[in-house]
Amino acid sequence: MITTLERLGTAQIVEALEELPADQQKEILRRQILDLVAHYTRIAHAPRPFVPGETRVHYAGRVFDEDELVHAVDAVLDFWLTFGRFSQAFEQGLKAFLGVRDVIPVNSGSSANLVAITALTSSRLERPLQPGDEVITPAMAFPTTIAPLVQNNLVPVFVDCEIGTYNLDVEQLEAALSPRTRAVFFAHTLGNPAPMDLIVEFVRRHDLYLIEDACDALGSTFDGQMVGTFGHFGTLSFYPAHHITTGEGGAVFTNRPRLGKIARTVRDWGRDCWCGYRNPPDGVCGRRFEWKIEALGTTYDHRYLFTEIGYNLKMTDLQAAIGVAQLQKLPNFIAARKRNFRRLYEGLKPYEEYLLLPTWHPKADPSWFAFPLLVREGAPFRREDLTRFLESRNIETRLLFAGNILKQPAYRHIRHRIVGDLPNTDRVMRNAFFVGVYPGLDEARLDYMLATFADFFRRFG
Repeated sequence: MITTLERLGTAQIVEALEELPADQQKEILRRQILDLVAHYTRIAHAPRPFVPGETRVHYAGRVFDEDELVHAVDAVLDFWLTFGRFSQAFEQGLKAFLGVRDVIPVNSGSSANLVAITALTSSRLERPLQPGDEVITPAMAFPTTIAPLVQNNLVPVFVDCEIGTYNLDVEQLEAALSPRTRAVFFAHTLGNPAPMDLIVEFVRRHDLYLIEDACDALGSTFDGQMVGTFGHFGTLSFYPAHHITTGEGGAVFTNRPRLGKIARTVRDWGRDCWCGYRNPPDGVCGRRFEWKIEALGTTYDHRYLFTEIGYNLKMTDLQAAIGVAQLQKLPNFIAARKRNFRRLYEGLKPYEEYLLLPTWHPKADPSWFAFPLLVREGAPFRREDLTRFLESRNIETRLLFAGNILKQPAYRHIRHRIVGDLPNTDRVMRNAFFVGVYPGLDEARLDYMLATFADFFRRFG
């Protein structure tokens, strides 16, 4: 019966539209499709009731409604697929939110880091990064902050992290300096801003590049300024665990037009032509066929003039369409993360005898990615005891990324230098973990999380 009704409905719609011009038919059909998608989403993705102990309490995840699916289907109906109208809108929306001159969307946060570092090796810069140059970075890291340095034949110089903030220890910056030092590259750990006043002063005094990995920190500020905007480049990730999601996706951003152009070239195969989507036949510049290649001695199509060693790391228009919808929710997402963080912070204070709660700089206003915890030395339990207990109660936990990156198999033999012996980083690797604060956590889930911690600590009270 349902199949018959469905066929009848489709047949009636088609028959009713046959007398109309094709453009009107398309407009009506598109509107009906999107209305049905919204209705479908409200039914198929309706929130399920939380059952303590049975429902998984995730540390992160997608938070969406019909807006994201409507945008996605709208993009699919265009079937442009690659950079298009939604990509342009997403760029503009991010630029406005961050207050920057240039945003270059890419296919992941990892690619954003690769594009940023590779752009700084460009021969078109007066002082590009060159093989063997040193880059100061914390050893407590996510691997894809370090990988672009290795891939570009640069030498990471590892400093320790601070306990509590888990950001790089700025007191080690001077000790890390050498005649080959050319840049500082670090992440704002779990959305917690590093002390940018001291870092910027150090970078300016020694004429270094500064790259901020803000993949966990969209919306975090230091002294009222968005993190990622202090240096030459900032990077973002839109993986489902992050502040907004496009499924896979990321972005590079900068206030320096020249660096933005180079980064866009690196992202787009290394092609010099920066012209965007659906340009005039001769390009925006109007000189598409007048660009000269010195080695050829004549002109060449600018669309096939390659001035960087590049890749194809573009975001698709489908991803960007979802991102446009997510951007509208970002202020509320940030507020929810801060609210959930405060709830956990107050609720976990009774256990400070055993757990070190997170700290942050007085000038920092973190848009928290997660809630880090460190099991204190001498506690009557191990980190594994607590995380296994939480997981057994269906509360997700994660370790603090790679811990000491130099203890990871892929990075044990890379070329590098170390400042000191990284005691805090090793301590983090042994004893730290985090739980979630993402907007998908409601009061019932937060109450359950805190009740579960209480159950664990009851045995020690």
